[in-house]
Amino acid sequence: MKGIEFACLFLILLESIAYGSHDVYIVAIEGDPVVSYEGNIEGLPATATDTVEEMDFHSDVVRAYSIHLENKHNEILDSVLLEGSYTKLYTYRHLMNGFAIHINPLQAEALRRTPGVKYVERDTKVRKLTTHTPQFLGLTTDVWPTGGGFDRAGEDIVIGFVDSGINPKHPSFSTYNTEPYGPLTRYKGKCEADPETRRSYCNGKIVGAQHFAKAAIAAGAFNPAIDFASPMDGDGHGSHTAAIAAGNNGVPVRLHGHEFGKSSGMAPRARIAVYKVLYRLFGGYVSDVVAAIEQAVEDGVDILNLSVGPNSPPSATRTTFLNPFDAALLSAVKAGVFVAQAAGNGGPFPKTLVSFSPWITTVAAGVDDRRYKNQLSLGNGINLPGLGVSPATHGNKTFSLVSASDVLIGSSVIKYNPLDCQRPELLNKNKVEGNILLCGYSFNFVSGTASIKKVSETAKSLGAAGFIVAVENNYPGIKFDPVPVRIPGILITETTKTKELIDYYNCSTKRDWAGRAISFEATASIANGLAPTLYNSAPQVAIFSSRGPDVKDFSFQDADVLKPDILAPGNLIWAAWAPNGTDEANYVGEGFAMISGTSMAAPHISGIAALIKQKNPKWSPAAIKSALMTTAATVDKGGRPLKAQEFTGQEILTLVGGTPFDYGSGAVNPKAALDPGLVFDASHVDYIKFLCSVPGIDRHEIRNITGMPCTATYMHPADLNIPSVTVAHLKGTRIIKRTVTNVGSEAETYTITSHMSPEVALEVGPPALTILPGQSRDVTVTLTVRSVKGTYSFGEVLMKGDRGHKVRIPVVAMGFGS
Repeated sequence: MKGIEFACLFLILLESIAYGSHDVYIVAIEGDPVVSYEGNIEGLPATATDTVEEMDFHSDVVRAYSIHLENKHNEILDSVLLEGSYTKLYTYRHLMNGFAIHINPLQAEALRRTPGVKYVERDTKVRKLTTHTPQFLGLTTDVWPTGGGFDRAGEDIVIGFVDSGINPKHPSFSTYNTEPYGPLTRYKGKCEADPETRRSYCNGKIVGAQHFAKAAIAAGAFNPAIDFASPMDGDGHGSHTAAIAAGNNGVPVRLHGHEFGKSSGMAPRARIAVYKVLYRLFGGYVSDVVAAIEQAVEDGVDILNLSVGPNSPPSATRTTFLNPFDAALLSAVKAGVFVAQAAGNGGPFPKTLVSFSPWITTVAAGVDDRRYKNQLSLGNGINLPGLGVSPATHGNKTFSLVSASDVLIGSSVIKYNPLDCQRPELLNKNKVEGNILLCGYSFNFVSGTASIKKVSETAKSLGAAGFIVAVENNYPGIKFDPVPVRIPGILITETTKTKELIDYYNCSTKRDWAGRAISFEATASIANGLAPTLYNSAPQVAIFSSRGPDVKDFSFQDADVLKPDILAPGNLIWAAWAPNGTDEANYVGEGFAMISGTSMAAPHISGIAALIKQKNPKWSPAAIKSALMTTAATVDKGGRPLKAQEFTGQEILTLVGGTPFDYGSGAVNPKAALDPGLVFDASHVDYIKFLCSVPGIDRHEIRNITGMPCTATYMHPADLNIPSVTVAHLKGTRIIKRTVTNVGSEAETYTITSHMSPEVALEVGPPALTILPGQSRDVTVTLTVRSVKGTYSFGEVLMKGDRGHKVRIPVVAMGFGS
């Protein structure tokens, strides 16, 4: 019988060599990783610790167990695959036990059948989830001064950025004008050197810089000529996110000869550790990301910022909470690392989140109080609103309008679309010079092959007094952003306003018998759009920000977890850029960019979390997350309930009342988060119990992926002690317990109230409680179905302390009868 099995295996090996198509696979092996190993192997002491402070990834004990795991990996590979027929890319030992390997499908199948192998999953791609905000959030007046000023904000806290790298020469990361950074011996990360100059990417501010591309190279996607086999940012995205969280304070934002203010990170004195996994054209690969996360935790980062998410669901698990991203991050949280992840840019549609698990802080994107608007004044007295961060046309003069369609040269226009004004050689300079050039907004702008920046360059090279880009057709789901340009320019986004403009132009332009323009008599002027306008109706949930509800599996069944967790600024954020970056066509060659995305929101939370960690170094990731959530605001600067941007049936942007599925617990309030009064804490064991309580989950899968058995369980997933309550399928009455801990310095008495929309009754007890410093007390939340509407009901529990603390948790439930 054994001979038959060996013959079958030999055939598999021969077939694997015959078929040359290879892919990258992530392989999980039986046995605990370093963070979970409790010493059940003779001669190898336990590496798991009771407290985060005791964890030392560089100890002899950890090193010995890591070697043991790697030897086991090699034994399995040697027993199944022929030497030279595969490439082992990464060894995972600290957060998960396994490896990434480049093999073909038949070899992958052979590994799946091998004893000691938990699962084999084909690698998938990841994508990006693409400064006035310190003032908007109150950091400059309410937070930094209490901790010694901006030049101490985030001192010695290390934020790891799993992103597209960094532009190390940017002033946001320089050390020329700052107090020298001292050594940080507890951080063990390495610094790669520039392949050309041999200079280190680190400078004291940047303490670690590494790149991960083995999976990308094996997949044939990596191009060293443009992707840079180094931590250098060839995209712009990574520099931008790092500057938002931890960039230097007071860096002038200069573009096209104008200064748009001073930029600063949320924690300007925090250290930056770079883990590059994203590249220009293809994004990245999960196995590279998992390797970067593992390395960051081993190196000793305090905060991990992930402005990245999976392209598609994994194949090895049906459960969202157990996908490779979330499983690796669960181990990171066990090691004491706070994780902020972008919610995703799939809004405003429901169930579009790419961050799922309760141990991760999932960040939605908000629109802050600063808006860039402009105005086009026509010669007939009509004023048209538009977007354009540009200077005004000269003096108080008006200028003739000339349409690109009326100033074409030659027959080469057949090959190109000249109306979007991307190619100056197609337009007659004699007719454009001194006039305002009128261009059309084609689909090329949507696809990224055309840009406002290029229109500006075209108009400037032709000597135009300015330019207009007019949107004639609706493009569903397209968000128009203002773009800084060197010369006067404006984008007219409303099709009705474009029609007024074109009607005026056509009526005022004289033509010959063949329809050729012979006299341009329509005139206009462009206002100054360089200064923003500030509004009280902020923040708002941005149109692109992914919405809940959270889902527990990839058949999109609702989960008993509230997501997103919190709202932070993510719309039109000024921050550092890489001049060779191509992520945004409008900022190619620039040192700063103003861009939008939940990618920009997540580093706001990472930076603020660094301030909380600096003040409370022994707090768990769950405690930091709780402080952020329970103190978040549900009203805007004007005191009105938060609104969310949505599309009408005609794809017109409008505002609707927001819900926790839009903004989570609310908009971040840094001052309050530094002194929350109470926290809802949770441990790694609590998260395992949560997983074991998820209905329909495969408990064998939990054991395979986390290394932890389901020895005990909550009655319901909603029993996990997090600062929200969510019951997706409420039947009859459910009683839920929450435990709060006083993290203040004095005893405080809290009065507890609640309210809920009428379909569900919400009761909370006790009505009041007194908590001593360091003491924990239980609060009971009772939910009862009153009527079945088939929609979610929203409410809150509010705890007001007699020393001024306010602790709020959102409550979400959908009734399904008794």
